Amino acid sequence: MTEQPQKLRRLDARALRGLAHPLRMQLLNALRQRGPATASQLATRLGESSGATSYHLRQLAAHGFVEDAPEHGKGRERWWRAVDEGVVFDNTEFDSAGPEVRGAAELFLQEIANTHARETSTWLGTRDHWSEAWTRASHMSDMSLRLTPELAGELGDKMLELIDSYRDRVAHEDTPASERVRIHMHLFPVETD
Repeated sequence: MTEQPQKLRRLDARALRGLAHPLRMQLLNALRQRGPATASQLATRLGESSGATSYHLRQLAAHGFVEDAPEHGKGRERWWRAVDEGVVFDNTEFDSAGPEVRGAAELFLQEIANTHARETSTWLGTRDHWSEAWTRASHMSDMSLRLTPELAGELGDKMLELIDSYRDRVAHEDTPASERVRIHMHLFPVETD
């Protein structure tokens, strides 16, 4: 039986520096969404060289984001799997960090925004390939509230708690019509003139 990934990993400065690279983030995302794979398979999927994917997978492993998945390999093939299901980025962890860590944080956040935009665009471009039930079940909305920073933090925490409450209700891979879903959450202040 394969070991189940941990739920979420809280990023510290060392982990952030190890993850804050666009290709590393794409590799980790691919392993989380599609399961174990080899560097060559990931290279093909992401349009990269297997040398680049191998190097960055080893870097992810050195920082504890991925590990070997030997039950999948044959002979010399090296398979990789994600260690966790996601990360938690807390700005307060990096308030007093130096420029290198702040730069890594900025790169990490920009890549998250790029990933969310790509995934949303892909969904919009392919939604007619999905069943009517999945098209109806998808959700895209935006709304605005007037909140204090404390209330915004509380709202974000409650949204994460709600999402986390569904982890015990997860459908198994063999459940009819079940699919892996992506949930994007953005909560930030905007200028109002």
